[in-house]
Amino acid sequence: MEISPRVRILATIKPGTIYYFTEESFNSREPHFFVVLNNIPHKDETLILACAQSEIEKRKRARRLLPCETLVEVSPTEFPLFTCDTIFDCNSPISRSAELIVNKLESGSLKTFGDSMPDDILKKLIKGVLASPLVDKETKNFLSAE
Repeated sequence: MEISPRVRILATIKPGTIYYFTEESFNSREPHFFVVLNNIPHKDETLILACAQSEIEKRKRARRLLPCETLVEVSPTEFPLFTCDTIFDCNSPISRSAELIVNKLESGSLKTFGDSMPDDILKKLIKGVLASPLVDKETKNFLSAE
């Protein structure tokens, strides 16, 4: 018996869950890793996701005037799923519906992983989003209200 994509997502999603997919709003057609930041994502209709990027110096230059905690670097030593040094720009989290994630899984355009982001890194990501002057109040309130 095969488990439906909806049940698979809702049964396994938790803070720090990692998805790998192509984000249509990005210029790049390459898939990225995304980390779920919600505290209770299986109950939320909207997911707040932080995107992992490999162009560390480019991100640092682009965000040099913003608080340093809004950029979170993660090495493969800290999180072995990543094969190279990675940066999360917490100034630009994306909000997507859980339904979109389910649809991506149904279409085969989403990879899931058994590993979750370690708690210490997840906390840095959330702190980075909350510290960003570029993130809207609604997103911040959503993360801090949980």
